[in-house]
Amino acid sequence: MRKAILGEWVLSFRRPGGQFFFMGAAGMGIGLYRKWRRFRHERRKRRRFADVEPEFWGLYKKCKPFTMTRTERMYVLYQAMQYVVARGIPGDIVECGVWKGGSSMLCALVLSQDADDSRSLYLYDTFSGMAEPGEMDVSLHGSSAREEWRRHQRDDVTDWAYSPLEEVRRNLLSTGFPEKRAVFVPGKVEDTIPGIAPSRIALLRLDTDFYSSTYHEMTHLFSRLSPGGILIVDDYGTWKGARQAVDQYASENHLTLLLTRVDRGARICVKVD
Repeated sequence: MRKAILGEWVLSFRRPGGQFFFMGAAGMGIGLYRKWRRFRHERRKRRRFADVEPEFWGLYKKCKPFTMTRTERMYVLYQAMQYVVARGIPGDIVECGVWKGGSSMLCALVLSQDADDSRSLYLYDTFSGMAEPGEMDVSLHGSSAREEWRRHQRDDVTDWAYSPLEEVRRNLLSTGFPEKRAVFVPGKVEDTIPGIAPSRIALLRLDTDFYSSTYHEMTHLFSRLSPGGILIVDDYGTWKGARQAVDQYASENHLTLLLTRVDRGARICVKVD
């Protein structure tokens, strides 16, 4: 460890790797250190994703504050949207479980970028936090989703993934996407689907995490996904209930789905027929 004192600043250098830390008076050291950490994080991310098109980063930056979705998953969603537009896959864009709307914002930005004004965006969410999980909703490491949900319960809402409808509406419309083509569907998907659902879907993103909702979505929406359309299951590798719901639906309907691993949690596939 090597230290250098510059006025009120103490710079500590650690080798190997050239890592260093700022410490200073009047709280200024912490602020600069945090800025440097953010800068370093972004620089490392760009190096890790050196093959990603520069156009993606501009769109991603607009959506990042409104999503918990990892960069890998956002990039795959970006690619999937470009694919359905370029191939002319018929149907609307559907997202179940939207939180603050960041993923739908990315879809809207791609549609605007590609001058595709033929599709609507359907956003399904309780807009009052996560719905109550069931007994089978357990992480791959054995953690109970129901116990986590109870810890977040606040009267008639849960602050687990909570974002009210008006906030989501404001975020999505900030992209310039036409309000007349944005369909916000509040409530549990078990109560709103298939009553409110497009007849054809080009991209179907499922992010409600748990067995009951995911199985309901697969049952009523997968059949509406156009041939060549994209299915993304955000938590297939995270929650056992979501995995069971998709696998059960595929087994019951004699489907063989090539669910390609995006990262530890997400999976993506193209509907063949």
